[in-house]
Order: sequence, then structure tokens, then C-alpha cells
Amino acid sequence: MAYQECRTAEADVGMLYYMSEAAGTGGRLKEQAEDFVVEEISSRPERTENGRFTIAEVTVRNWETNRMVRMLSRQLGISRERIGFAGTKDKRAVTTQLMSFEVPAADLQKVHLQDLTIADPYPAKRPMRIGDLIGNSFRIRVTHCTAAPADIPGELESVRAAVAAVGGFPNYFGVQRFGVVRPITHKMGELIVRGDLEGAVRCYLSAPSTVEGAEAETARKELAVRSDWKELMKIMPSAMDFERALVSHLIEEPGDWAGALECLPKNLQMMFVHAYQSYLFNLMLSERIRRGLPLNRPVVGDIVVPLDADRVPLHEDQVLTTAENLDLVERQVKLGKAYVTAALYGSSGQFAGGEMGEIERRVVAAQHIEPQDFVVPELPHCTSDGSRREIICPVRDLKCSAEPGADSYTVAFSLPKGNYATCLMREFMKSEMNDY
Repeated sequence: MAYQECRTAEADVGMLYYMSEAAGTGGRLKEQAEDFVVEEISSRPERTENGRFTIAEVTVRNWETNRMVRMLSRQLGISRERIGFAGTKDKRAVTTQLMSFEVPAADLQKVHLQDLTIADPYPAKRPMRIGDLIGNSFRIRVTHCTAAPADIPGELESVRAAVAAVGGFPNYFGVQRFGVVRPITHKMGELIVRGDLEGAVRCYLSAPSTVEGAEAETARKELAVRSDWKELMKIMPSAMDFERALVSHLIEEPGDWAGALECLPKNLQMMFVHAYQSYLFNLMLSERIRRGLPLNRPVVGDIVVPLDADRVPLHEDQVLTTAENLDLVERQVKLGKAYVTAALYGSSGQFAGGEMGEIERRVVAAQHIEPQDFVVPELPHCTSDGSRREIICPVRDLKCSAEPGADSYTVAFSLPKGNYATCLMREFMKSEMNDY
């Protein structure tokens, strides 16, 4: 299969190729929140009468997950740590997910937030935790396509056929991993891994965005070069709430860069180094594609992981593909019972063998980093062991529906957890990064 080279800003986060040969429909996502509907497929905690936690279904429109948790904690009068969820969701979307609250169900009636509803509460003895989901179902509408309406059905069918032929699509980490408005999370992670915590704080405070407005742009320029934190606080827009938390800490503890970063939510701290690992993974996957190695078939040296009963990859049960077991491993992959992986490089990650191992080592060597760099004593939540990730993402229930005579269409599908809907949609659209 011939792969197209990506010439948009996605290349800056390592997404260097498209799988499908279709020219793309163009267009953009999320003109309205209702254009991007996500329903979590959860691993639901068992109902237990008199359980310590309340599990409930939370549906929101246009809510960023960390901000939502912060506002819920305020209205319930509890700490953020007493609210659990399985995964973060897109902000500009309508999303439904299970959450847990360490309060009685009756207390949830205290919550009155716009565009947020809580339904079907029940008691359980365990909370929702990050990773407690099987996958997500999506219904996504693309609008303002640049392709002629008459050409859209053919483009959709071309991509659908390519996905069906391979059994999925390249499992890149999508633009949301790095930030669509400010794609800096991987840059933050790299600075943290290299021990430059001041640089990480400055990056978070000052990296510009093209859509924030003049007031924020001015503040970020000043935050890049100044350290008179009290004066800087006066020019920071109220919408920069996480940035204001960092600056508030630096007013009290000048030079405590680690302490400032620890003012951020724990899951956001974790995301920085994970995003850097994701960037390296994207580079590895892109190089595999460039060399013409298959995505849906193992070669000698590949590390393959099996799936459990819920079709969740068992990353701890890694199998090295050798000349002796190649036929057996290839059969398991063909049956959809196992997947080929690439490295999420960290403090104790394992390289593959063969040509894939060479790719992984080259990408890491070019960064001049070592495993011990991913141990961050000053920021424990940023320490990362490393792991493996599947290089292809399977798709279920893929349906495409063009709107006759219109410059829009809808795609519906389900993905396993940890995978990005936009990485499938980019195959259909081939738009600029900001359009996702």
C-alpha cells in the first residue's frame, strides 16, 4: 500500500503519513459541540448497597475535563481527589461518561452547572479510575468540506475500503494529546525529562496560541521574560486559571519551579511526559511506514501483545517475534487476537528486535535521552516507566453517511480505549491541524 506524506502541522507532532490514498474531503470538526458526540464504553463498578462511592452517568457539552472536575468539587464541597473518572474527553463535544463521587447520591442534587447533567446514580464500593473503560463510541459530523458534494461519497468509500483492507488505521497519538490550540504538552514533557523545570514553567506560561486573543498574547509575551510575578498577575486574563495558579505559587515561593508545576492537576502533570513519549512513538510509527514495514502483520523482531476477553491489550504479556514462532504470531495477529507494537520509551521500556528495534533505537538516540531521565524525583507524577502501544487501531461499526448536495457528512464508529478518533478522521479529511 502506498502512503501519502502529511504536509500539515501534524507533521510537527510526528504524524508524517496518511494511510489512505484518497485526496480527502477537507472540512473541519466541531463547528458545534453537537457535531462531536462521544459515549464512553465503561468498565462499570459493581453495584454495592451502602457503598462508599456513588457512580453516575455525567453528560456535558463544551466542558474541559479538568475544569469540570474542579467545578464539581467546589459545588460538592469535596477535594478533586474524591471525584473519579476513567478518561479525559474532548472539550468541544457532547460527551457521556461514568464518574464516581465519594459522597452519598443525594449530595449530587447540589450540582447546578450549565450544560451538565448527572443521571442514574448508584452506590459502589470502588471508584472510577483512569483506565476503567473499554472504549468510546463516536458520531462525528464534518462540515465546510472543500471537496465538491458530488465527490464526497467516493472519498468516503475510498477511505472506508482502505481501513477495511488493513483492519484499522495507523495508531498515532492524535493532536489532542499535544494540544490543538497550543501544541506544547510534548515540549513540556521534553523539558521536564531533561531536568529544565524553569523552562517547563516558562513554556506553559508563555507558549503562544493563535486563537486566545490580544490580552492573552500580551500576557504570554511578558511571562516569557519577566519574573515580577505580582505585577504579571495583574495582566493575566482570568481565563488563564491554571497559569494563574502557577504564578500564585511563584509569588509565595520564587524559584520553586517544581512546586509551581505541582499546582497543576495530577493527571495534567502526568500528561506532559506521556505526551513526549507519544511524540517519540509517532516518529517510530512514521519511520516504520516510510520503510514499508506492515502495520497489520508482524516481522521478525516485532513485539506483539495479546488481547484479553474485553479486547484490551495485555501489555505485560509481550511476545518477541522470532523466525521460529513467526507463523504462529502472524496467525494470532491475523485473527485479531494480538497486535504488533512500538515503544513508549521510558525508564524501563523494552526495545523490539530486528528492523523495528533499529527504528526505536534511532529515534531515541536522536533525542540524546536515557532511561533514567524519565525518573523525575521532583515531580513524582511525571515519572514514567514506559510501555508498548499497538501500531494499528481497529475500528468497529464504521458507517459513513454523506449529506446529498451538502458540504458535510457524518461518520460513526467505535474505538478501543486510548485511541484517537481524529486519527481516523484525518484519513477522511486531510485538513489542517486546527480543523480537528
